[in-house]
Amino acid sequence: MKILRCVCIVALILSMATIAFAVEAQRTARIMSLEGNAEVKPAGGSSWSPAQSGAILNEGDTLKTGEKSMAVLDIGDKGEVGTVEVSEGSQLLLSAMTVDKKEGTSRTLLDLAMGEVLVKAQKVSGEGSKFEVKTPTSIVGVRGTTFKVKVESMEE
Repeated sequence: MKILRCVCIVALILSMATIAFAVEAQRTARIMSLEGNAEVKPAGGSSWSPAQSGAILNEGDTLKTGEKSMAVLDIGDKGEVGTVEVSEGSQLLLSAMTVDKKEGTSRTLLDLAMGEVLVKAQKVSGEGSKFEVKTPTSIVGVRGTTFKVKVESMEE
């Protein structure tokens, strides 16, 4: 009887912990199409590896496109958050891609260090939801629209 009671208590604690952790979840991005050469550096990693169409990118991953190359990313699932076209010679860090199911909010932060992206963002839901693109000199926030951001090198 005591064993059964202990098992039930442990099961209850584990299910409550699972619910607590599931409130804010990480989203992913998928490389929908890829032309030319691109590389991916995983979050916390130090080396680049070749990108492939269909590959899943996680928060903290960086995508770099080569000359005469481009990649199209699907943020979320089937474009629910938006799509991002990454032009040649670009470097894009997926800084934040979270969704808080309890609050009904989401946060997407893309950090464009160099190059150009065309973002087709879906209308964000929830008062605290954000979709932002950060550059070395600015942060652009939208609530659902299509826009292009370009970062050029500064020549001295």
